[in-house]
Amino acid sequence: MALKILLIDTDPERACALEEKLSESGFAEILRASDDLNLVETVERAKPDLIIIDMALPDRDALEDIRAVSAAHPIVMFAGGDDPAFAEEAIAAGVCSYNLSGVALQDVKPIMASAIALFRRYRRVEEELTAARAMLEERRLVERAKAILMQGRKMTEPEAYRWLQKKAMNENRKLAHIVAEFVERHDSDVTAGTPAGRQQP
Repeated sequence: MALKILLIDTDPERACALEEKLSESGFAEILRASDDLNLVETVERAKPDLIIIDMALPDRDALEDIRAVSAAHPIVMFAGGDDPAFAEEAIAAGVCSYNLSGVALQDVKPIMASAIALFRRYRRVEEELTAARAMLEERRLVERAKAILMQGRKMTEPEAYRWLQKKAMNENRKLAHIVAEFVERHDSDVTAGTPAGRQQP
């Protein structure tokens, strides 16, 4: 796999062993980092495709740092102890795969692959959710802008929509930007005492 992996471990000897496992599994580039470094800064500098964190004991303080980088990077965690509560917290912080330390060599590659696949799936879901929210907000603003025009300029609903579309075409801008700006200006005018719907075309 042509991946850049950032490996963070609390135990240098175990880090060497895991790095050897990853190298034997065919991963392209492995960067080692000490666990006492700032995780956010280290990730920004390294720009890894995958982050592996191996710790002998569960460290809840580390979860906040993990939360800060997990939105942009898949994270695999290995822990020395079986702590279901901590595993749940780690997953909630954005860890894609939680495992006990000492996995067999043949298990390393599928763990990495499944973590990356799960991360990509989460990213797609987040992107779709963001797009859906943006679409709903645009529709809400379009309805609001039409209502302002219908009240202030005595337009019918089709006339108000055509007015907004024409304004977007004339200014070579997206309708979403036009209606957002129109509603914002209207709200400012209302605050300033200007009659509703009297913005210039």
